[in-house]
Amino acid sequence: MRADVDADPEASAGAADAAAESDATGEPDAAETDPAGTAESADATDPVERALDAFRAGDPVCVHDFADREGETDIVYPAGAVDEAAVAHMRNDAGGLICVAVSDAVGDAFDLPFLADALDHPAVDDDPDYDDRSSFSLPVNHRDTFTGITDADRAKTIVEVANAAGRVRDDPAGYGPEDFAAEFRAPGHVHVLRGDRDGLDGRTGHTELGLAMAEAVGAAPAAVVCEMLDDETGDALSPADAAAYAARRDIPYVEGAALVEALK
Repeated sequence: MRADVDADPEASAGAADAAAESDATGEPDAAETDPAGTAESADATDPVERALDAFRAGDPVCVHDFADREGETDIVYPAGAVDEAAVAHMRNDAGGLICVAVSDAVGDAFDLPFLADALDHPAVDDDPDYDDRSSFSLPVNHRDTFTGITDADRAKTIVEVANAAGRVRDDPAGYGPEDFAAEFRAPGHVHVLRGDRDGLDGRTGHTELGLAMAEAVGAAPAAVVCEMLDDETGDALSPADAAAYAARRDIPYVEGAALVEALK
């Protein structure tokens, strides 16, 4: 699996046995109800607090949304902390689409449309099974990049989106669409996502979960999300495998429900 390149075969076998037992009994196994193992560790840090501590330090967090939504775990970074190594980490250990989410207020200041509204083509159909709509806005490159796809180019674009978002937060009237256009060009290689106007009250996707963590730690209203995929199946990495990966890499793993309860 892409997100498990250093997987321990015995641990993988154990996870598979646990999954089989869960399937046979119809009851969720411990890895599904408490993937990080916090229930068995009396001195374990609360998963939400551990996730926020990591975000505050500029480190990644693995966030599983909901089994009845996308059912995916994303690697999530505060956008302002992303560098070349972080982009390499996401494309190698996650494998999904690397996107930068900004708050609705920032999207308004940038005058960013939802992509489905901006495209005039018969293929446009913004009615995903997992939600009422997608969060996709424009894909952009920073104007100081070349192709826009290299680790350095994508890191540059992401960090500058975060810097622009921070300027909007600090001075909402001081940064507008012309400023955004002076810094960024579209189309590009980093998809910008617009958070819901009501935050977690309106939508509980990885976009809003990442932005809620950024707000909670006082970071710029921008977060990077990238889905974790399984190389063997091509599907989303299971919560148990994502949690095992996070434990091996000492990356906090947190459930979306816990973030919603703590941050909504």
